Amino acid sequence: MSFTYYFWYTVSKTIARLFFSFRVLYPERIVEKGPLILASNHQSYFDPPLVGICSRRGVYYLARKTLLQIPLLGKLLPHINVILVDRDGNDMSALKSVIRTVKSGNAVVLFPEGTRSIDGNLQPAKAGIGLVIAKTRAPVQPVRIFGSYEAFPKGSDKISLTPITVVVGETIHFTDADLNPSLHGNDERSLYQSLSDRVMAAIAELQLPAEA
Repeated sequence: MSFTYYFWYTVSKTIARLFFSFRVLYPERIVEKGPLILASNHQSYFDPPLVGICSRRGVYYLARKTLLQIPLLGKLLPHINVILVDRDGNDMSALKSVIRTVKSGNAVVLFPEGTRSIDGNLQPAKAGIGLVIAKTRAPVQPVRIFGSYEAFPKGSDKISLTPITVVVGETIHFTDADLNPSLHGNDERSLYQSLSDRVMAAIAELQLPAEA
């Protein structure tokens, strides 16, 4: 973890705790060494750092290349483990970078839904995360964020200081059988979608405890 990353990691965690009563449930489940895909629902611009501060190691993120045009932020992104992607979401070079990063033993935050939910509800998964799983064979850590939509929903310019909680699920390990395209008629796209759907289902199963 670089000094710059650690600084903003600490700032993000402090802000989350002070203003959003941020909690992480079952943090002991997070894999802190080796290749890992942190797969989360996506409700808000807050989500990437919220997932990142759940882990004790530096993790990698995807961000739109257009953010480089924002003063200060554009200069900061390359120093906080950001992998840049074209706005249309079909940047294969970015996906290849993600695959290389995971294979190198790092953790990468990915959102199976691809974009922020417009109403806070879970959306269908896209095939991208399934491709990364198939190419890296990395374990997947499903996590679900509660409250970030209420704090800063898509389309809003107002922030509400509401509690945010992240629930960490059990790690998913994919077997050779899970990754066999022949089970999907040798259709790799179908395989990728199936893997993505499995991850999204695991995220959907995560709930806040009754007393939360």
